[in-house]
Amino acid sequence: MSSNSFAYNEQSGGGEATELGQEATSTVSPSGAFGLFSSDLKKNEDLKQMLESNKDSAKLDAMKRIVGMIAKGKNASELFPAVVKNVASKNIEIKKLVYVYLVRYAEEQQDLALLSISTFQRALKDPNQLIRASALRVLSSIRVPIIVPIMMLAIKEASADLSPYVRKNAAHAIQKLYSLDPDQKEMLIEVIEKLLKDKSTLVAGSVVMAFEEVCPDRIDLIHKNYRKLCNLLVDVEEWGQVVIIHMLTRYARTQFVSPWKEDDGLEDNEKNFYESDDEQKEKTDKKKKPYTMDPDHRLLIRNTKPLLQSRNAAVVMAVAQLYWHISPKSEAGIISKSLVRLLRSNREVQYIVLQNIATMSIQRKGLFEPYLKSFYVRSTDPTMIKTLKLEILTNLANEANISTLLREFQTYVKSQDKQFAAATIQTIGRCATNISEVTDTCLNGLVCLLSNRDEIVVAESVVVIKKLLQMQPVQHGEIIKHMAKLLDSITVPVARASILWLIGENCERVPVIAPDVLRKMAKSFTNEDDLVKLQILNLAAKLYLTNSKQTKLLTQYILNLGKYDQNYDIRDRTRFIRQLIVPNEKSGALSKYAKKIFLAQKPAPLLESPFKDRDHFQLGTLSHTLNTKATGYLELSNWPEVAPDPSVRDVEVVELAKEWIPPGKAKKENPAKKFYSESEEEEESSDSSSDSESESGSESGEEGDSSEDSSEDSSSEQDSESGSESEGENKRTAKRNSKIKEKGDSEDGEKENEKSKTSSSSNAESSSIEESSSDSESESESEIESKSRKVTKEREKKTKQDRNPLAKDISLLDLDDFNPISTPVALPTPALSPSLIADLEGLNLSTSSSVISVSTPVFVPMKTHVLLHRMSGKGLAAHYFFPRQPCIFGDKMVSVQITLNNTTDQKIANIHIGGKKLPIGMQMHVFNPIESLEPEGSITVSMGIDFCDSTQTASFQLCTKDDCFNVNIQPPVGELLLPVAMSEKDFKKEQGMLTGMNETSTVIITAPQNFTPSVILQKVVNVANVGVVPSGQDNIHRFAAKTVHSGSLMLVTVELKEGSTAQLIINTEKTVIGSVLLRELKPVLSQG
Repeated sequence: MSSNSFAYNEQSGGGEATELGQEATSTVSPSGAFGLFSSDLKKNEDLKQMLESNKDSAKLDAMKRIVGMIAKGKNASELFPAVVKNVASKNIEIKKLVYVYLVRYAEEQQDLALLSISTFQRALKDPNQLIRASALRVLSSIRVPIIVPIMMLAIKEASADLSPYVRKNAAHAIQKLYSLDPDQKEMLIEVIEKLLKDKSTLVAGSVVMAFEEVCPDRIDLIHKNYRKLCNLLVDVEEWGQVVIIHMLTRYARTQFVSPWKEDDGLEDNEKNFYESDDEQKEKTDKKKKPYTMDPDHRLLIRNTKPLLQSRNAAVVMAVAQLYWHISPKSEAGIISKSLVRLLRSNREVQYIVLQNIATMSIQRKGLFEPYLKSFYVRSTDPTMIKTLKLEILTNLANEANISTLLREFQTYVKSQDKQFAAATIQTIGRCATNISEVTDTCLNGLVCLLSNRDEIVVAESVVVIKKLLQMQPVQHGEIIKHMAKLLDSITVPVARASILWLIGENCERVPVIAPDVLRKMAKSFTNEDDLVKLQILNLAAKLYLTNSKQTKLLTQYILNLGKYDQNYDIRDRTRFIRQLIVPNEKSGALSKYAKKIFLAQKPAPLLESPFKDRDHFQLGTLSHTLNTKATGYLELSNWPEVAPDPSVRDVEVVELAKEWIPPGKAKKENPAKKFYSESEEEEESSDSSSDSESESGSESGEEGDSSEDSSEDSSSEQDSESGSESEGENKRTAKRNSKIKEKGDSEDGEKENEKSKTSSSSNAESSSIEESSSDSESESESEIESKSRKVTKEREKKTKQDRNPLAKDISLLDLDDFNPISTPVALPTPALSPSLIADLEGLNLSTSSSVISVSTPVFVPMKTHVLLHRMSGKGLAAHYFFPRQPCIFGDKMVSVQITLNNTTDQKIANIHIGGKKLPIGMQMHVFNPIESLEPEGSITVSMGIDFCDSTQTASFQLCTKDDCFNVNIQPPVGELLLPVAMSEKDFKKEQGMLTGMNETSTVIITAPQNFTPSVILQKVVNVANVGVVPSGQDNIHRFAAKTVHSGSLMLVTVELKEGSTAQLIINTEKTVIGSVLLRELKPVLSQG
């Protein structure tokens, strides 16, 4: 019994396992194996009982243990019947784990899974997106041809699901269905085409993977989605980025002309400079038009550049291969630093990266020469990494760095890793071949290695010396003599064969030594390796032809030994040589040319890199790594001579919108159409505009006008449905419109008269249509419509840059047909005076409105930051601070005030902003140049910087007449916000929509006196530019703001708990900014 329990304990480990083992073995036969089986059976029986229990807690515990078993690689398939019964459980946690189990075993237990197929189909309609997605995954895992139609239907439904997670799983299911039934290809392509239009970053990577699997040749599906994919690329999950980049690399090679022609053109220009005018004219006529890069080509290159900083090695490698294959050669240099960074990763990543660098370094040495030391071998590197680094060092070797590299190689030769030492000797030989200046030095070094104690080092040196001597054999008779002496000590067959070959080739230069070597070899012929025997036969033949007096008998003896050798190659060679060198009656005319055949001049061997022929495979692919075409490899096509029509990538957003405009309203809607089409163009780069999909919801004639005007607003998250709110909104709109109209009339003159005519005529049409469509609407409502449309025209002139944020801040009161644009002024605009801004802001304070509007800052900290120290700036000092005022240069910009001081005793002339190094998307509005700054003088200037809702540094040059200084501005996260005024009710509603991943929280512990309302207010507004939200509870303090660039809400809650603790909660779509703000607020609120 003890032996059985010991055996079980060995198997599973742990006290529970031992106890089970002992219990099992006491009740069954003494067979150890049967005892183990019984205990396992009993363990699974226990789980089955738990799964059949009425308690959800027991079922949940059982499922957790089963999923844990799967994670450890244990087989849990026999529990399938017990688990599948719980697929209809009402407990969401149990249901999730059941689906995890089913996805794993559905393919193995197809029959049982088919019994529950109706349950999976019902789950596809489940309100929980995770359940819908899991059901689709299980359904696609049951690989039975009979359910293909059901899977097809499920995929089509899931592809139109509101949840991007479900749509993502639909894309995954496409690949599974295609592998099960390739006949469904056409229907699947329709689904892929639909999903490619999806704007969710969650879906993009998965659908492109499905595209690559099902129809990689259908490039036409990518045309309309190309720019969207380029713009979404940065936000897609990492593995999706890899797939999309590889696909876009192939796409670019078919749609754009080669950017490498640009370099050729430059070379031609340089040559033409020295030619006569006539020759130059002839060449210019023949020459093609100068190369200009397609904007879409540039878009791809520009949008992939930030991904070189990705933490995922596969993404960096994908971007590197994209730059290598499709970017101009002058721009490919940026990939080298990123690839060298990857060499700090684990050995598997290093191996792949080094292979790709080895291929690149053959064609473009300059890319990696600055990082030569990064490829020096470390003692901890495995052999495969060492040999690849040697390969790269050899490729990068040139006259300038060869002396350094040879010193490095000398160290490597002494390595304990013999395979690596041998590879180093081969590397020295290649360097000697490629760089003629060091050939003699390398040869002398290799000769020194012949006295090494290590036989492998000596043998490899002999082989390399043999190759080098073939290039210039006349000068090195002494080396050959020295190597002949080594025959007595060297036992490695390749080295012995190399020495014999060298002596045979140079037998006329060493006439004394050669016959003696043959004599020694004849003695040991029968004991030699086959490779050595063949070279002995060759040496005998060569000596017979050049020195037959001394070697005739020896040759005959060796030929007789070879005639009866066990190896047939040696027997054949012996017969061949005998007939060739010993003429007799049977031998033909060939024997006359025996000497020419054996002692012909041999070409020197070409020592090439093994990576030379790999560049025809796409870098970073399995085919490139294996150096053979792998299954599923898609070859890169050659660049087209003439670029295909670029207009196929144009997306006609405006044209699609026109289709939904009723004919009778065309004239009336022209101004609004122009207004929104321009704003959509501005937003096109970030793919944030809503196109015809948002407008397609309005199908009736009466909604034609409002659907056009409010298409942008349909993406807003602020929804209001109560009648009182809409009524208050209408009154406020009418009041505001009358104010703005008075100003507009004085400014616009004749143009305004024309607009008013258009407005009145269209108003008549509008009212007649509205009366026929809805009896409940009054004439006053149509007047409101007319006035609000007039405001639109006014705004078109005044606030062209302020449209996108306005659209995002509108509450959805515009769903009412009579009020197409009821937009409170959300952000102060450049054209409006501060007093008018205050008036307009006052209009937003209606208690019945749910509109969220920008308010004035609660507190402006006067803390300044050093931009340029007077010592660094040669007397010019610069400080900056954030005034928390709306920026006059652009509504998406953060206002920055810079104070310049002249601390010298001389004037500083022409102070201005020079070169800018800004991250992608960031923009800067610079101050006007300052002609001169008096000694000890000071001046304050304003700038605007669009930080794109990130704390990235804006780097630029602050220049004077004589100097330029590199300076940086990095914004605190709190300065990227604008305070907003909102009611407690609106705050709670918005907070309810920003939960889950959009919510971050932490617990704060401090003294009770630090939790007074005034202290909390002071601390929060000091850190962040937020507005105070009225609160009906003493223990909860609420603050609200919106990000300057995107207008995303930032909701801050400080909830006081019992004792000296409080909870800090931040709700925002911008999770990165939210977590940074949380980290900054926590220590401030915690300290006394």
